[in-house]
Amino acid sequence: MSTAYVVVTVLAAAWVGFSALSIFMRAKWVVEPLSDYGVPRSWWPWLGAAKAAGAAGLLAGLSVPVIGVLAGIGLVLYFTGAVITVIRARSYSHIPFPLLYLVPVVAALALGYAA
Repeated sequence: MSTAYVVVTVLAAAWVGFSALSIFMRAKWVVEPLSDYGVPRSWWPWLGAAKAAGAAGLLAGLSVPVIGVLAGIGLVLYFTGAVITVIRARSYSHIPFPLLYLVPVVAALALGYAA
């Protein structure tokens, strides 16, 4: 297990965990775009829970690699869905935001595979 893998994985988990917390706390800068994209309010707790579980899974993957891989795959699917949602809402200027979360997760998966 390389140092780069551990650092990137911990940072990705912290970043995704922050995103989950932002949904749970109903941060204005998170929930306003969700409303604009047409994401129902009833989905918000589930979206936050999915992010929180993914972040925890990335960290657990440092001890049990298969959990980290599964969490990483789940987060890649989640944030790919977020990109698609933004595109469907025609908020093209917002596309970089889910990518800011997707890239570190992909990097952690790649580094884990390389290790």
